[in-house]
This record gives sequence, C-alpha cells and structure tokens, in this order.
Amino acid sequence: MLQIYNSLTRRKEPFNPIEPGKVRMYVCGMTVYDYCHIGHARVLIAFDVVLRFLRARGFEVTYVRNITDIDDKIIRRAHENGESIQALTSRFIDAMHEDSKALGNLSPDFEPRATDFMPRIIVMVQSLIDKGFAYVGANNDVYYDVSRFEGYGKLSGKDPQSLRAGARVEVAEAKDDPLDFVLWKAAKPDEPAWDSPWGPGRPGWHIECSAMSTDILSAHFDIHGGGMDLQFPHHENEIAQSEAWSGERFVNYWMHNGFVRVDDEKMSKSLGNFFTVRDVLARYKNYPLGPEIIRYFVIRSHYRSPLNFSDGQLGSAEATLQTLYRAMLDLPLAEPERNSEYERRFNAAMDDDFNTPVALAILLELRSKTENLKLGNKSSKAACYCALMKKLGDVLGLLQLNPSEALMIKHLSASVEGTSHMTAALEFVTEDQWITEKIEQRTEARNAKNWIEADRIRKELDDFGLVLEDGPHGTTWRRG
Repeated sequence: MLQIYNSLTRRKEPFNPIEPGKVRMYVCGMTVYDYCHIGHARVLIAFDVVLRFLRARGFEVTYVRNITDIDDKIIRRAHENGESIQALTSRFIDAMHEDSKALGNLSPDFEPRATDFMPRIIVMVQSLIDKGFAYVGANNDVYYDVSRFEGYGKLSGKDPQSLRAGARVEVAEAKDDPLDFVLWKAAKPDEPAWDSPWGPGRPGWHIECSAMSTDILSAHFDIHGGGMDLQFPHHENEIAQSEAWSGERFVNYWMHNGFVRVDDEKMSKSLGNFFTVRDVLARYKNYPLGPEIIRYFVIRSHYRSPLNFSDGQLGSAEATLQTLYRAMLDLPLAEPERNSEYERRFNAAMDDDFNTPVALAILLELRSKTENLKLGNKSSKAACYCALMKKLGDVLGLLQLNPSEALMIKHLSASVEGTSHMTAALEFVTEDQWITEKIEQRTEARNAKNWIEADRIRKELDDFGLVLEDGPHGTTWRRG
C-alpha cells in the first residue's frame, strides 16, 4: 500500500484518498517574474513523478498547479523593465511552459492564475471578516487574526508565542498582532487594483492559493505539495485561512521537497552560483539526452532530501544514463516481462513515499540483466527485460528516447570562420556516426603508416568498450 510522508504529522501514513480511486492534488507553482531556476526544476520534476506513479497505480488524478501572476516582485520587476505587468507575466509563463516541457514534465490538468480568481478571493476574505477571523486595519489592509485560529503552527511546528517574541512589525502596518498576515492590500499609486468592499486593492499571496485550490478541488482535498521553503509561512497561513473559512479540514497529506544547494552552498545570485533551468539546458544544446540528465540527477535523490547541484553530479548522471541506453541498443521490439520480481520491487520502492533512488537501482539491475542476456546471444529474452526497463522508466519520465539518438557523443570538429581562421566547434553526433568516423580516421592513419595515431584511436575506442576486428574486407567493431 502506498505510504506518504505527511509533513503535518511528521510520519509516513497509508494513503487513503477521500474518494476511492481518485486523487485531488494541488502544487504551488511559480511566481512569474523571472526564469525558472533549478530549485523550481526540482519541484516540477518531483511532483511530476508523484503524478506519474499515482496514475500508473490506477488512480484518476486531478493535478492543479497554480500561477501567481500578481505579486510585489512582479510589480517591481515590471516597473524596472518599463513594461506592463501582463507583458512581463505572459513572457515568463511561456518560458516556464517551455522549461517544464523540456524537462519531460506532464502538463497539469488545471493551471489557474491568481488574477482570474478575484471574485472568489473577495468572497473568501469577506467571509473571514464575517466569521471574526479577519479585520480591516487602519490602513485599509485586511488582516487575518492568527490569535483566533487555535491550530496555528501545526504544520511547521512553530510556536506562536516564540514567533511573536522574534517578530518585527513595519511602521506602516496596522496589525493587531505581529503574526497577523495580510489578506487584502489597499491600493497604492501606480499599482494594479481591483474593486472590493474595503476599497480598491489586490490580494495577499496566501489567500490566492486558498481560493484557487478550493474552487477547483473543493474545500477538502487529498494532497498539497510544494518546496520546503513554503511550509512556513505560506502553507501554514493557507491552512489557517482555509479551515477558518470552510470549518473543515483543508488537506489530508502535505508533501514538501527538500532544498537545492550548489556545490554544498545555498544557491544565491550574490554568490554567483544561481542557475536557471535555461542555463543548465544550454550546456546540452542539440544533445537529446541533456534534459533527461537533469531529470535523472534530480530523482536520484529522494524528494525530501537536500539536493546538491554540481558539475560532477551532472556528469555522473549522464554516465549512468548512457549505460542504461547502451543496454537498450540493437534489440527488437518486445512485450515487457510479465509478473516480474523487478516490477514488484520497483512498485514497492515507489509505494514507500516515492523512493526514487531505490527505484533507479532496480532499473540498473534490469540493465545488467539485459546486458548479460545480450552477451549470451539471447536477444529475445533481453528485449523483454529492455521493454520492462522502458516501461518502468516511463513512470519516472526516463528512457523514452531512441537509444541511438540518446547516445549522441560530444565531438569537437573544425569549422572555418572567414578565410584564414580555424576554430573548434562542439557538435553532437550519434554513437554509430562517431564510431564510423573514428574507424575511418584509423584506416587513414594505417594507410599512411602513422601507427602511433592508429594505435591511439584504437585505444580510444577500446576505452569506450568497443572491440575492433581487422579483416581482408576492412575493420568491423563490436561491443566488448
């Protein structure tokens, strides 16, 4: 039975959906004022794997991932750029979609935008005022009264009294309590505003997610996910306002993925170690395996564990992926091995709070099994295990490329600039193309009696796991 670690209870719990066979899942998406960074990539990939596995297990999943398209950062960035807020957000929404698709993620079933939910947000805020959970401050901002919600702090484990002791209240705020948070912000000059019973303004960040999730999935749903950084105050505040508004439990299972660090340091623009998804994908331009390398790197760690991003980790992920695809080469189409112990163990690993590191280890076992069968000239049996490897890989969003295209090789070639300048250009060729070219280069070297160069090329191919056989009709090769 599927077990999910619930951040609310701090333990793994059997997963029992509210409606048998159906799952309603909401994940906090992007605030669209800049390109997605590798921390966002982790959120996108982690919950895409959750989605894929739930569906593979037969659940009918409704997946909602929101877009925050009105926010202080968005307003500030649009003013800095001298462009409209809509132009800014539209541009970065398109970029987010491109990045998410490049990483192999499935699209959410619903992708609500905060600005489309103003009527519902206003109704919710008014309801909280009517129930005594919110008040209008002297500055015409509307605040949530944290002291009225008995369970505040239950998700993050933070004690309200301790939080109050360390809280700072800005002079311009009109809160009754330092912990109170804004539900509606009164309009300021040159900022977008919507009419409300409390005057023109715009919503606070937290109420947006409560309005969107409860409108699409109902007041009580199964799974709410997001990055660990959102646990407090964002998700804590979502619980407080949603449960006060509805009078019932908001979410059954809270899931949070771990932080991303870069070379064991916190990712930060000031440290110069801040990478967007596009920065990383650019390293693999025209290399089909590139996006999958990033995906493999992310899911090689459990979603709740810290993730350390480095060139070495990416290189290791690339090397391992290549071995998986190499095992899949030169095999006929076949049906996956049925009632396999490998599939049972794979599902058991994923049932244990989506344990992708163990699931990947099982794919590596299947790789070894496939390779051994190929060496024993049992291609039909190997093809069945290869098909199973591909089937299970699909649950993780991996191994769906054509093996020959996936195994393209980085190759330096000379290109001409102008009439006199030669420069090296990085290209990608298929493995077969690269091998053929190397053999041709070796043949030319042998014909010219350049034995040192011929031996160097043979050694290069040998290191790649290839065996050359010279005969009267030329050179052939096979995998060692």
